[in-house]
Amino acid sequence: MHIAFAFNMREVGPTEDEPPSCSDTDLPDDLYAEWDDSETINAVAAALATEHQVSLVQADLDAFEKFRHLKPDLVFNMAEGLHGISREAQIPALLEMLNIPYTGSDPTTLGICLDKGRTKEILSWNRIPTPGFWIVSSLAELPEQLTYPLIVKPCLEGSSKGVTDKALVYDRQQLAAQVEWVNTTYQQSALVEEFLPGREFTVAMIGNGQDIQILPIVEIDFTSLPGGVNPIYSYEAKWIWDTEAKPLEIFTCPAKLEPLLQAQIEDICRRAFQALKCRDWCRIDVRLDAHGHPSVIELNPLPGILPRPEQNSCFPKAARAAGLSYEQLILKVVDTAAARLFNQDRGTDENCCLL
Repeated sequence: MHIAFAFNMREVGPTEDEPPSCSDTDLPDDLYAEWDDSETINAVAAALATEHQVSLVQADLDAFEKFRHLKPDLVFNMAEGLHGISREAQIPALLEMLNIPYTGSDPTTLGICLDKGRTKEILSWNRIPTPGFWIVSSLAELPEQLTYPLIVKPCLEGSSKGVTDKALVYDRQQLAAQVEWVNTTYQQSALVEEFLPGREFTVAMIGNGQDIQILPIVEIDFTSLPGGVNPIYSYEAKWIWDTEAKPLEIFTCPAKLEPLLQAQIEDICRRAFQALKCRDWCRIDVRLDAHGHPSVIELNPLPGILPRPEQNSCFPKAARAAGLSYEQLILKVVDTAAARLFNQDRGTDENCCLL
């Protein structure tokens, strides 16, 4: 099969010694944090090439003509985009215009999942537990009486962008400062969310319909973070404190879970996957409340897949725990998409319609 591989590549990884902060420039320091580095791009391409003919397509302004010329059988989509709230949906929408099939979720799902507020509205409507929240552009939009701590995030970012150690706020003064910082730095509304004090997990999923496979669950151990910092998987924890030279011992996989709690986590993740109409693969973040009950924090239908174990990338970590090599993981996503497309052609899977 001829596969075109769509991606956005940054020249270097996020190696700032400090988290992003307001500066004299109009662009945040972590602008390209969602993009993949050359090592990841090369690893995915090499995995695809073990069984397929591969063409690499940078998801830039020339992508439309490249896809139109290549006419691939399938596109392996990892393109994150850059501009606009629908940036993750742009390449899939373009491919639908060209009638070219691709891996992963459709433009609607990708657009909604990038918008944390819309995601949580859909989760709430479907009675899938998620922390209480407000979407605000100023402190005046929030009630006077609030229960702290709260966590403040940009509404329309991924890869922990804007979720610094200061995101967890303990009083109204800190809340005001963080909301203003998010509004100013990212030029978007802030998500102010109830903070859940319990354990945190991330759940990698592959499949569609009744054939969704949940890989071994990853737990995030906040006791491994530097002393005095907040118990959240912040931008610093992901990109600064956790280095390849000295990886944090922050993940446990498989997570040590009682059977009932594992079943509850898997159940809400399956329901969230289906409610947001995800396809082929997704990673879902889950946290426990003070009573030990799980809630969905967010969905990542374009999950990060850094190739080497010391890079602490959760989806490949879960795959390895399930006995899948990096190459097998990539090919399994392709096979999953191909099976969905076959079912679509046969008219047997209306919930997984591609075009």
